[in-house]
Amino acid sequence: MSSYIHYHLFIFSLTILLLFSISDAKTKKPKPTALVFPIRKDVDSNQYYTTIEFSTPHNFKNIVIDLGGQHTWFNCGNGSDLPTYRPIRCGSKKCTSVNNFGCVGCNLPRKPGCTNNTCGVASYNPYSNDLYAQGIGEDAVYVDSVSNNGLSIGLSYHSPQPYLFSCAHPDLLRGLTNSTTGMAGLANTTTSLHTQMSTQFNLPHKFAICMPSASSYVIGQIFIGGGMYIYPPYNKDIAAELSTTPLVINPVSTAPAYTEGDPSDEYFINVKSISVDHKLIVVNSSLLSIDKQGNGGTKLSTITAYTKLETSIYKSLLNSFNKAAALKKMKRVASVAPFGACFSSKSIASSETGPVVPYIDIGLAGNSQNWRFYGANSMVSVNKDVMCLAFVDAGSKPKPRTSIVIGGYQMENYVIEFDLVSSKLGISTSLLFHNTTCSQSLLR
Repeated sequence: MSSYIHYHLFIFSLTILLLFSISDAKTKKPKPTALVFPIRKDVDSNQYYTTIEFSTPHNFKNIVIDLGGQHTWFNCGNGSDLPTYRPIRCGSKKCTSVNNFGCVGCNLPRKPGCTNNTCGVASYNPYSNDLYAQGIGEDAVYVDSVSNNGLSIGLSYHSPQPYLFSCAHPDLLRGLTNSTTGMAGLANTTTSLHTQMSTQFNLPHKFAICMPSASSYVIGQIFIGGGMYIYPPYNKDIAAELSTTPLVINPVSTAPAYTEGDPSDEYFINVKSISVDHKLIVVNSSLLSIDKQGNGGTKLSTITAYTKLETSIYKSLLNSFNKAAALKKMKRVASVAPFGACFSSKSIASSETGPVVPYIDIGLAGNSQNWRFYGANSMVSVNKDVMCLAFVDAGSKPKPRTSIVIGGYQMENYVIEFDLVSSKLGISTSLLFHNTTCSQSLLR
């Protein structure tokens, strides 16, 4: 976290003076057209996290992003760095506007996360499968706008209204990388990061993610409100080039705690086919659709490291990929768990889009173009000598709730836009194909 703070402060030193404690009205800042948050990757855990500035300037919190998470939660400690924190009272208008679970109280000394008669929400850690009822509160956040070039940080803004989040019990942090203290939900809920920000700043309700494939002093981005997505040296507006497919509503909630009748607030799409080097693989079509019980279909997940496939789909993909790999003279080696097909790195050439291996195309509803995975997104190096197909078996007994879960590794270096106004998902071609990447340095 300290490296990010130093990096962020250095960026700010190159901009015009930004007086965080002065209101936007007094500084006469223009209305932002889009907001941006960084994304970093912890390569050891394959977790992607952002950084949000809470309550006071430079009070940074590193929190893992979760496309299926309903709200933001993090460990508030003793709360000394949240001087303007306020709990949301049970039965209040704000409490009824969120997906609440009654009231919570606390018998310990009062601090953020430990108050009585507080609106309760369910905070979930998918890595440890822990679910806690916690009080929800609010505090200020500081956010960056996107500058005119579509990528670099522009002006910084104080949120017009307090931001809703919950303070996590320390046990809820189990499974998170040590550099983070909580999770930021990006699901289609009233308390998600993008919903709160687009509502407060009166921006179109859409957000995009550009997931980095590397860590160090480069970052990806979460864009809120749309706008331009421009990455050097491919200096074109990628937003104009996105292929779109409808977002599908799963009629049954996939959240760990929900009320009967609630639909899912995760992001599902309609996959029509899967092919390897332009040859369709055999798939039971019923697995690709969502039934009345909410089973089947395809969703996107940032907390799933590698795309998971129901067993019959996985075996079909493996069989087709191995045949295509043999035609390319790729040498098979012993499998390395959890991957089922591995190859000698020496038998695989390299290109700008990663290892030269058979293409994997995902055919999407309402789209003549496929979502193509090049070698950078389909192969993973497990050591210097071995590369494996970066897809895993989700199992069949019991049958997985969702047939296909597209994981973070497959989303890296694509601009993926969630347009909740028109209910569409937009996907770019791989940025690597355009000699650029999501792993950008803002020191330009």
